[in-house]
Amino acid sequence: MGQVTLLNRITARPDVFGGKPIIRDMRISVELILSLLSQGLSQEEILNDYPDLEADDIRACTAYAHAVISSDSLSAVAISGL
Repeated sequence: MGQVTLLNRITARPDVFGGKPIIRDMRISVELILSLLSQGLSQEEILNDYPDLEADDIRACTAYAHAVISSDSLSAVAISGL
């Protein structure tokens, strides 16, 4: 599945999470999935915890993150709490 097709799984609705990106119009945010991945959860653990998700949904989240940061640099990011 190509990146464009994966990105079609990401939607945004003003009435859900203030318009933040969500997966397939569900109330599961891209931010949540990326946070779980960064905490070390495996794809299988996430899929077990969220049975409505599909493996391509998780891939779509990482493709979305890549698309967002592809032209950014670390110097543009403020990291707090370090």
